[in-house]
Amino acid sequence: MAVRGDVRAGVVDVHAHWPPRELPSLRPGFPLGGMSDRDGELYLGDRPLFFASTAMTGIDVVIADTVKAGLGARAVSAPPFALPAFAPSEADDSVPACDDRLEPAVSSSEGTLVGLGLVRVDDVAAARREMTRLTGTRGIAGVAVPPVVQGRSYGDGVLREVLAAAVDADPAVLVHPMLSPRPEWEDHYLVNLIGNPVETTTAVASVVLSGVLDELPDPRVRFVHGGGCAPALLGRWGHGWRSREDVRHGAGRPPAESFARLSFDTVTHDPEVLRLLAAHAAPERIVCGNDHPFDMAQPEPVRFLSDHGLDAGTLEANGRAFLGIRGPD
Repeated sequence: MAVRGDVRAGVVDVHAHWPPRELPSLRPGFPLGGMSDRDGELYLGDRPLFFASTAMTGIDVVIADTVKAGLGARAVSAPPFALPAFAPSEADDSVPACDDRLEPAVSSSEGTLVGLGLVRVDDVAAARREMTRLTGTRGIAGVAVPPVVQGRSYGDGVLREVLAAAVDADPAVLVHPMLSPRPEWEDHYLVNLIGNPVETTTAVASVVLSGVLDELPDPRVRFVHGGGCAPALLGRWGHGWRSREDVRHGAGRPPAESFARLSFDTVTHDPEVLRLLAAHAAPERIVCGNDHPFDMAQPEPVRFLSDHGLDAGTLEANGRAFLGIRGPD
């Protein structure tokens, strides 16, 4: 799967969100409730998201923000609460409906936006069909998927098969957490501050420790939020791998070696964490992220990266390679 046609030059942000305005009626069972507009502000259930509805649903607003942020282009995917993870068997209508609305939205952006669609994550055949359908769709680079579905991640079961199907179809795959609620995360926005990094870390660990990369040596998959807690836990995982048979049972190589073959965005909010990620990940595997328009977005993403040692030209090349941007037709 590749994006053909003119895409604006400059750093590419692979992590931003745009849903169709019809998303509330297409919601696939998110437990915190549906998305709604209340006097111009977006709500998730009864919780305000603290930004104007148009910041997410207005394609012109997203385009303007992309240019203002100093970015060349931006990949947009549905917000996390639209990922079909909580009622995946009910997503036969919502997934293609969202994807069908994504194509004209990004095609109207004159090379500023590319799209990441949705797929079923409980049914390999359905996921494969949607990936195949998206192949060749103008402006669509790949898909966004959740890190955990019904207590399972990418080490085994259906999600591992979905990842294998993605290698065959060759879309860009963005693994994005979902604000999964837990009682101990009820206060202080911990569902995001802790929950999102933990979900991502779980997905990274499942790939690193399960031998996925032995079967799928170079999946075009990226994990957001700098890999969550994974860069800080690699030493612990490595110790476990050397010390315990049940840790190294599925993985034929040390965790740090497998980690260096994975890819990550840069939404870390901390220069020291960014440096830690860069110390463990391969330079060509790091791409710019922003998380527009959420309040947890990385402010001034290009400046943040250039101020802390990441080269804009490399980031542009990495982002274009991840998204399969091949240049003009």
